[in-house]
Amino acid sequence: MEKTEDSIQHSKLNMASYGFGKFLNEFIEMAFTSFYFFFYERAVGLNTVLVGVAFTIYAIWNAVNDPIVGYFTNRPYKFTKKWGRRKPWILIGGIPWVLSFILIFTPPQVDPIGGQWIIFFWAIFATCLYDFFGSIFFVNFASLFPDKFRSLKERRLATGIQTPIGIFGVALGALLPAIIVTDYSIASLYVLMAGVMIIIGLIVLGISIPGYREDQEFIDRFLEKHEKKDRWSFFESLKNSLKLKSFVVFIITYTLYRCLVISIQASVPYVVEYVLAEGTIIQTILSAGFLIGALISSPIWIILAQKTNNNKRIILINSILLTLFTIPLFFMNSVVIMFIGLILWGAGLGGFWTMLSPVLADVIDDSVVKFGKRDEGIYNGFQQFFGRMGLFFQVLIFTTVHVLTGFKERAPLIDQPASAILGIQIHFALIPAIVMLIGTIIFWKYYKLTPDVVTKNQLKVEELGL
Repeated sequence: MEKTEDSIQHSKLNMASYGFGKFLNEFIEMAFTSFYFFFYERAVGLNTVLVGVAFTIYAIWNAVNDPIVGYFTNRPYKFTKKWGRRKPWILIGGIPWVLSFILIFTPPQVDPIGGQWIIFFWAIFATCLYDFFGSIFFVNFASLFPDKFRSLKERRLATGIQTPIGIFGVALGALLPAIIVTDYSIASLYVLMAGVMIIIGLIVLGISIPGYREDQEFIDRFLEKHEKKDRWSFFESLKNSLKLKSFVVFIITYTLYRCLVISIQASVPYVVEYVLAEGTIIQTILSAGFLIGALISSPIWIILAQKTNNNKRIILINSILLTLFTIPLFFMNSVVIMFIGLILWGAGLGGFWTMLSPVLADVIDDSVVKFGKRDEGIYNGFQQFFGRMGLFFQVLIFTTVHVLTGFKERAPLIDQPASAILGIQIHFALIPAIVMLIGTIIFWKYYKLTPDVVTKNQLKVEELGL
């Protein structure tokens, strides 16, 4: 099967089915990101430091879990020839991942002071189990992209189709919980929210299954090449991935980007209750703001990427926009103004988010050329890990800021000191803007996969038969 820089091998319907995997990931992760810290601190009343420690342990587990999942699912098994490299793992991880979401919001009903250690250990157990299955799902879902969609044109087209589907996942993941959780202090509403999301998640997973079908040609190629080449150990794979400069630059920028996004998303419930002094419906409205910006802008960025044929330039522009549009959020205390500000912020988010898969695919091609083998599982495992490191930094930021500014667990606005309100504004905008600025500078200065290099790499990958 001859492939060129502009060849398209899969139907748009198949690309859309694959895109529902993106919907599922964003749908579940959006609710998790927005509510996990807020739930344990505000609704359950667990001590802020213990919440931070629990999720730090969860992040450390991530350091072990994601790369190892990537390594062990990247090798052939008895089912590989018939069912493919990725599809079986996507289903093995996806179903229990969706089901385990409810465990996060069902800690033992004990006194948050006298039974704090019971809640603490439950938080660790529930999040680590959820993350284990989530890693199996996402690492293999993401690893399928560069292997399934080979040409630059097909990758951008697939991204253009899956991005709006993914944005609807973000939208539903942001809006549905805010509609169901009408009172931030009632823990049972979070359980109801999780149950509804599980039902929707399983339906979406079923819709996405046809999109995970792999081309038999590439399955056979993989098995043939894998038999001929010596297998790397896990630590050899780790060492070689960190030798690849393009990947190191990508994951540093991606980690800082995730810190920005997670901090802003997780701050929204705090901003609504403590800065704007509004009800939960305002969380829905504000979430709709950045989703509108992302949904409108994403197709435009895909068109620009196709016209310029420059993935690096497009993602760098959006990195700059994300930084610039985050800064004003620190000063906003009006719902209308903040809604407009989040639309603009969403425009930068949409472009950066849209270009992540094509840019990582370029990096993986760079790896294939350098090392002579396909190792998507390792790279996507480390992407997942470093993305979770963004979550770790967010937890560290929130815990530190809340302790230093005197935030009171379970306390309403009237009982919070002014310093605590200022702290919320700091972790909502100021710190994320600084973090994203650092990521932007690093990517601009050190990422060297220009259009010419990307094209040469793709030709070489085809020559290698990989």
